Amino acid sequence: MAPIDRHAADRAADHTPRHAAEPHGAEPHTPEHRADRRTATLALAHALTAAERGLAVIPLSRTKLPALRSPHHDEARHHAVPGAHAVPGAHTAPGDHTAPGAPASPGHHASQGHRDTPRHRDAPQPPSPCRGECGRMGHGVYDASTDPHRIRELFAAAPWASGYGIACGLPPYHLIGIDLDTKSGVDAPAELRELALRHLFTIPETVVVATPSGGRHIWLAGPPDTVVPNSAGRLAPGIDIRGAGGYLVGPGSRTEHGVYSAVPGTAHLPPATCPPALLRLLTPSPRRRARPAHAGAPADPQQGQGLVQFVLAAHEGQRNTRLFWAACRAYENGFGEALTAPLTDAALRVGLTTREAASTIASAARLTGHA
Repeated sequence: MAPIDRHAADRAADHTPRHAAEPHGAEPHTPEHRADRRTATLALAHALTAAERGLAVIPLSRTKLPALRSPHHDEARHHAVPGAHAVPGAHTAPGDHTAPGAPASPGHHASQGHRDTPRHRDAPQPPSPCRGECGRMGHGVYDASTDPHRIRELFAAAPWASGYGIACGLPPYHLIGIDLDTKSGVDAPAELRELALRHLFTIPETVVVATPSGGRHIWLAGPPDTVVPNSAGRLAPGIDIRGAGGYLVGPGSRTEHGVYSAVPGTAHLPPATCPPALLRLLTPSPRRRARPAHAGAPADPQQGQGLVQFVLAAHEGQRNTRLFWAACRAYENGFGEALTAPLTDAALRVGLTTREAASTIASAARLTGHA
């Protein structure tokens, strides 16, 4: 992400409609007004710089949410009134914005079948999702653009914007964001290092953005034929994933808690290719059908015993890795719950603590979709 040159803000201001930097209710020429205007101008300048790199952007408010309210907000309220009638052809977004963890992919609709169901024109209809097909602004990440003219329009419509979001999953980088949290006693960087050791991958040199709370956003490029879903804590405690339908707060954005900034030495780098082993973790295969178990015992006792022996054979430095692998295989084959106690006992016998064993097995359950 190239740093903004010192004249970028001035150039942005020269091309920004005056009302794009005038917050509602601000007294003209007050220090607060000038500060808000400069914040909005800088946000636009940063967004335009990101767009020059091929990154699609949207304006964000100080709460890190999309700055523009859904154009379907009033329609949604109308549909919520008992006895209200739908306006033929109207589409309503599922919310006022597309949140960072939104699971849908750009261009895809939820509940598509509702549009094809014959209805009496006067009958009440539930609102239909809209991802920007109506042509208006306010569809969150689905507004994201690399077109400078469009970006200026978006920021002109949101003069209170103080930052910008970068849409994930779109070409040319098909961006994947690894969000490492450090709040609530969670050490997400350590969790990522543990995953890297277990699955034999390293994070390449890439863009890293520091968050106001002390966390990190790692930018990686994904393959064009793979959809990485958004998730929160599924990969490991404190690690959130931003993929298709989500966005990352761009460096230079000002929020209620501080400013997002590129970690020194990474701003000039392009998003590095996501390691294949990590990509496999981010795109888990569909959960297998659980095999029937009898009286809480594994469906295949011999296989279960083999996994326990695999853990018992672990040497120092292998214990967590072997336990995690065995627990993943057990959950994938339908007897993870039944094998939890034997695996925990095996982990204790090779030197892990009860807490370490429980954490590792819980991580395997989350990764395989059983938690």
